[in-house]
Amino acid sequence: MEATTENRSPGKLFSWIERVGNKVPNPFLLFVYLIVVLMVATAVLSSLDVAVKNPANGELVRVNNLLSVAGIQWILPNIIKNFSGFTPLGSILALVIGAGLAEKVGLLQSLMVKMASRVSRRYASYMVLFIAFFSHISSDAALVVMPPLGALIFLAVGRHPVAGLMAAIAGVASGFTANLLIVTTDVLLSGISSEAAKAVSDTVHVSVIDNWYFMASSVIVLTIAGALLTDKFVEPRLPAWNGGNSDRLPPLTALENRGLKAAGIAALVFIALMALLVVPEHAPLRNPKTGGIIPSPFIQGIVPIIILFFFVVAIAYGAVTKQIRRADDIPQLLVDPMKSMAGFIVMVFPLSQFVAFFNWSNMGKFMAIGLTDVLESAGISGAPAFMGLMFLSAFLCMFIASGSAIWSILAPVFVPMFMLLGFHPAFAQMIFRIADSAVLPLAPMSPFLPLFLGFLQRYQKDAQLGTYYVLIFPYPLVFFTTWIVLLLAWYALGLPIGPGVYPSLH
Repeated sequence: MEATTENRSPGKLFSWIERVGNKVPNPFLLFVYLIVVLMVATAVLSSLDVAVKNPANGELVRVNNLLSVAGIQWILPNIIKNFSGFTPLGSILALVIGAGLAEKVGLLQSLMVKMASRVSRRYASYMVLFIAFFSHISSDAALVVMPPLGALIFLAVGRHPVAGLMAAIAGVASGFTANLLIVTTDVLLSGISSEAAKAVSDTVHVSVIDNWYFMASSVIVLTIAGALLTDKFVEPRLPAWNGGNSDRLPPLTALENRGLKAAGIAALVFIALMALLVVPEHAPLRNPKTGGIIPSPFIQGIVPIIILFFFVVAIAYGAVTKQIRRADDIPQLLVDPMKSMAGFIVMVFPLSQFVAFFNWSNMGKFMAIGLTDVLESAGISGAPAFMGLMFLSAFLCMFIASGSAIWSILAPVFVPMFMLLGFHPAFAQMIFRIADSAVLPLAPMSPFLPLFLGFLQRYQKDAQLGTYYVLIFPYPLVFFTTWIVLLLAWYALGLPIGPGVYPSLH
C-alpha cells in the first residue's frame, strides 16, 4: 500500500505531461507547420525592413522574404535538390545498410551476450551499463534489445532483475549519445550542424568525430556514476526478489562462438589494412599536402570506412553461422533495415525544406545576431549561454520524440549564435546531445516508453507508469548532473572535444 501511495503523485504528474505532449503533432506535420510559420515570419520582417548589424564585419543582415517573387523563384527549382542533397540523408542510410547487416545476421546480439557471459555479481552493474553504451552501435535497436538483456544478466548472477532493467534503460536511453565508436547519431547530427554553420561561415563544418573525445570519456564517467547509483540507491530500495532465476541468459551455441571468432579475425585484418593505409608517413589516406591525419582522406571518409568494416565482420560472422550461404542472401538481409528507415526518410522531406528555407531566408543569421546582442547586452556569455541551450533542449525532448527533429529546429538558430559568441558549432551540438539524451527515458512522446513499461511489468505485474517513473527518475537526474559537471570541467580546462576540435573557435 505504501508503494502505491508513493507512486500516485508522480503518475498524475507525468500523465499530465503525457496529455500535453500528445498534442504535439507528428514530426512530419510539425515541420510543415514550421515552414508555414517561417514563410509568414519572413514576409512580416521583410515588409518591416528590420535589420541587425553583424558584429563580425559590420554588415546589415535582413531577412529574405520566402513569399516574394524571388523567394518563389528560388523555392520551386530547389525542392528536390533540398531533399536529395540534405547532408545527413545519404550518410545515415548508408550506415544503416552496414549496421543493419551486422544486426540481421545476429552478430551484434551474439557480441553483447559474449560480453556479458562471465560477469561477476559485484560488477554486474558496471558490465550492464558498459554493454548498454557499446550497444549504441545498433542505434534504436539497442533500446529494444538491451533492457531485457540487462534484466537477464542480473538474474544470471542472482541479483534483482528490475535493477538490471533500469540500469540498462539508463545506459541505452539517458546515455544514448555517449559512444566509444562513431554511430548513426554522430552522422545525423553533424550533418545538421554543418548545414546550420553555413549561415555564418562556409569554411567551418562539423565532422562525425568532432564530439568523440568527450562522448567516449562520458562512457567511462557515466558507467561509474550509473553503477554506483544502481548498487547504492536503486537496488537497495527494491523489495526482495522471489521470482527465482529460471529466466537465464541463453548461452551462445558452438556455431555462434565460431562466428564470433571469424568476425574477430576479420576485424583484426581490416584494422591492420587500414593501419597500413594511414599510419606510415606517406600512406595514401594521409593529407597529400601536409602528411597529417587531421584533416585527411581518412577522416573525410570515416563513414564509408565504418560501413565497410560492418560489411566485412558481418559477412564473416554470417558465413560461419550459415546466415549467409550465398552472395544473393546479402541484399535480402538488407531489406528489413532499410524498411525501418521509411519513417525517417518521410520526415526528412519537410525537414530538409525547412533547413534550406531557413538558411536562404537569412532567418538563422538574423535570429543568431539578435539573440547574441541580447546575451551581450545582458552580460550573458560562456557557461550561462550554453546552460540555457541545455535546459531548452531537455524541455523540448519531453514533447518531441525525434532528437534529430529537435536539433533541426534549434541548430539553425543556436549554431550561428554560438559561432558568433566564439564557440565551435560542434560544441553547441555536444551541449544539445547531453540534454536531449539525459532526459530521454522520461519523455512521454518517446515510442519506447510503453516498451520500457512492458519490460518492467514482466517482473512487477502491477507496475504502472508512475512506478516506472519513480524507478527510472534517479538516472536522468544523476546523468544530467554528472554531464553538466563534466562539461563545465572540460570547458574550464580547454580540452579538445574531438580530434583537433576545441570548445572555442580558433
